[in-house]
Amino acid sequence: MIVATNNEGKLKEIKSILKDYDLYSLKEKNISIDVVEDKDTFLDNAKKKALEVYEATHENTIADDSGLCINSLNGFPGVMTHRFLGDAASDRERNEYLIKEVNKYKDRSASVICDIVYYDGNNFIVGEGKIDGIIARECRGTNGFGFDEIFELPNGLTLAELLPNEKNKKSARSLALIHLKEKFDNNVKGEEYGIK
Repeated sequence: MIVATNNEGKLKEIKSILKDYDLYSLKEKNISIDVVEDKDTFLDNAKKKALEVYEATHENTIADDSGLCINSLNGFPGVMTHRFLGDAASDRERNEYLIKEVNKYKDRSASVICDIVYYDGNNFIVGEGKIDGIIARECRGTNGFGFDEIFELPNGLTLAELLPNEKNKKSARSLALIHLKEKFDNNVKGEEYGIK
């Protein structure tokens, strides 16, 4: 299966959970495709990526979309998590911006949501994951990517302070992957979102 990403951190996490499957990144398959994530939900963005990569390759595809939803900011940045400061901004720049914005409010609560989609040309199978936490007051940890260094779990550690094997049990993506794997193991066909 092709994993519709060139993000090494994401690919490593996906391969560690779906270790019984042969997975390849776009780069490993010499595929150059840039899907515009312009949908309003994580699920619709993931489906769009899976569909476009499948149509370009005719190979079974896994794609995901995930993001940080901050309650005091009305769910921002949500589907714009990786792009709200523009494509040139670094993870650290985005994270420091979010800390500064959240510092204006008492409520620091947030969620990370991930929808991961498998598409084989006929069926979409969807795995979902969500975790709750708060936005940390400073960037902490070196074991993650994206917003991991500012998302603090109820145990007081950020995702980036967890060891990789710990993160693989707690992240929204890992929960979505486990959910997807359960459907694979149960040979689920189609999905519950109305697309066959």
